[in-house]
Amino acid sequence: MPLDPEFVAILVCPESRQPVALASAEVIARVNAAVASGDARTRSGDPLGKPIVEGLIREDGRVLYPVRDGIPIMLIDEAIEVATDASG
Repeated sequence: MPLDPEFVAILVCPESRQPVALASAEVIARVNAAVASGDARTRSGDPLGKPIVEGLIREDGRVLYPVRDGIPIMLIDEAIEVATDASG
């Protein structure tokens, strides 16, 4: 079940306090391509073992918080660094 937009609107990144939004299909696909190649890791260095279905992207587009079983995992150590178009 997708996250309620009103709920997402009150969430912020716990690190920077920037707003977050539902990640686009393109961002999810990029993260999942990194999962498939074994390159996707959390901030704590743990590999992502399986693809993600949904996530919350920070306003600057650099950090994604996974959503597992409909629950946003808003922990800094569980965040996933997302390469931006400018940085590759």
